[in-house]
Amino acid sequence: MRQNQTISVTTSSGMFLSRDIRAENRKNLALYDVKHNLCDTGRSNSNDFKYIILLYSRTLCISHQGNRKQMGKEEERAELHRVIWKIANELRGSVDGWDFKAYVLGMLFYRFISEDLTRYLNEQELAAGEKDFDYTELSDEDAENGRASTVAEKGYFILPSELFQNVAKRCGADENLNETLSGIFDAIEDSAKGTPSEQDMDGLFSDFNVNSNKLGATVAQRNEKLCKIINEIGKLKLGSSISETTNDTFGDAYEFLMKMYASNAGKSGGEFFTPQEVSRLVALLAIAGRRSLDSAYDPTVGSGSLLLQFRKILGDKVKNFYGQEINLTTYNLCRINMFLHGVNFERFDIRQGDTLVHPMHQEFEPFDAIGSNPPYSIKWPGDSDPTLINDPRFSPAGVLAPKAKADLAFTMHILSSLSTTGTAAIVEFPGVLYRGGAEGKIREYLLSNNYVDTVIQLPENLFFGVSIAVCIIVLKKSKSDNSVLFIDASKEFIHEGNKNKLSEENIQKIYSAYMDRKDVEHFACLKGNHAILENSSNLSVSSYVTPEDTSEKVDIRMLNEEIAGIVAKESELREKIDAIIKDLED
Repeated sequence: MRQNQTISVTTSSGMFLSRDIRAENRKNLALYDVKHNLCDTGRSNSNDFKYIILLYSRTLCISHQGNRKQMGKEEERAELHRVIWKIANELRGSVDGWDFKAYVLGMLFYRFISEDLTRYLNEQELAAGEKDFDYTELSDEDAENGRASTVAEKGYFILPSELFQNVAKRCGADENLNETLSGIFDAIEDSAKGTPSEQDMDGLFSDFNVNSNKLGATVAQRNEKLCKIINEIGKLKLGSSISETTNDTFGDAYEFLMKMYASNAGKSGGEFFTPQEVSRLVALLAIAGRRSLDSAYDPTVGSGSLLLQFRKILGDKVKNFYGQEINLTTYNLCRINMFLHGVNFERFDIRQGDTLVHPMHQEFEPFDAIGSNPPYSIKWPGDSDPTLINDPRFSPAGVLAPKAKADLAFTMHILSSLSTTGTAAIVEFPGVLYRGGAEGKIREYLLSNNYVDTVIQLPENLFFGVSIAVCIIVLKKSKSDNSVLFIDASKEFIHEGNKNKLSEENIQKIYSAYMDRKDVEHFACLKGNHAILENSSNLSVSSYVTPEDTSEKVDIRMLNEEIAGIVAKESELREKIDAIIKDLED
């Protein structure tokens, strides 16, 4: 948004005004200025003044939009964190971190799908001329008439009595609230049975155990806590849909929960959650300037934060989303996250399983854009499984990634899944850039076939549970040159709390260098494949980008003069000391 705007208006009394409106102006000063300009002319009237006030107010409203948006973002985040902390206090001492996460996020999901369905059906009836229709007030019997059509469109169905809004109204008086919720969750999942959305809905509430003893020793105690969770989630002020909120609310809740329970999360959190800023950078690199995508894919999809960045950048210009996740809880979370961000069931296909051993999306290959943050240096069968060396994903390199370090196995899988005109951006552990053995041979294969487009060194301490500085490797099957661009972004961060973070300015600087593909002193270096192959196929950024020397410059001539002066003074002092000693001896 422009910081300065000019408005021009001709009043009813014929006076022409043209004023510069600056974003930093305060409303009272603007009105004061208008009033005095009108009065000075002697031609003002009440209608003129009212009109100008309105015009200035509107202009100021526009100029302050960016500030309000930023404030709204922080307010949303603060409200979300406040509610989570409040629920945490209610459950403290009985429910551990990961169980607690399931209750908060599960209830958030329940609320969202309830409100989303209500909004959809109300809009349908309004379009049909039923202005006073409210699905929350409809009887279950009447609602059943629209079950089939609703499931076909939304992928699920909820009876009016089962909606979050209505359950919240009566939860305090429901002595069997745990059974009520259990029955509702089963009914929501069952509503998709035998339909195209069955796979997408199945097991979504499996981590939400309403009968857990961790909630309380008695049914009454459990229900009391469940009701408190419902009430607090119901108080959250959110937009009409998750996509309309300023924040990635769900992702923000997930990240915040992991920070709260760092001791319990450990490495697991870092394995399947990528900070939103890193996800945005990875998605931008994979999109590579395109305005639309037929397909976006993440073979280690985690909570889906990376796939959702494709949607945030391109909106509805991404037709289909594909992902696979080995962790059952996180697999459920990802599907929930897709729903909550307005990606309907027919546009995403998320599956559960081991991508390296049992890939599940080969019928949809190849993909236009792939973004991924695979788990770092995990074990996989490798050469202990004789079928893998003949797998068309891995066989072209002639060697398999080490059994204890599957990083480049994921890289080869991603390359195999990539279209000839597509781009893949992969977060990698730094060791894969320079280690020898099988990993060196795989890098040699990638370079010899001109698949490596860019390598970016990221700052340290960006990831939760991982302090080491990781990198991003960008792969393409169709390149215009036989070179690799190396970008040293290790200094591109802001410090936030005890973590580093990529600011939007940092992201844009990296992305601009990536798109420009030119040498930038101390920041970017374009190196030919042949030279890299001769250097043991080393892809470490530090091997090609010379860091800026920030040490103090030393003038050798002046230093020598200073040393000579010190030596001369020392000699003079020695002579004086010798003279004093001689006098004393005499």
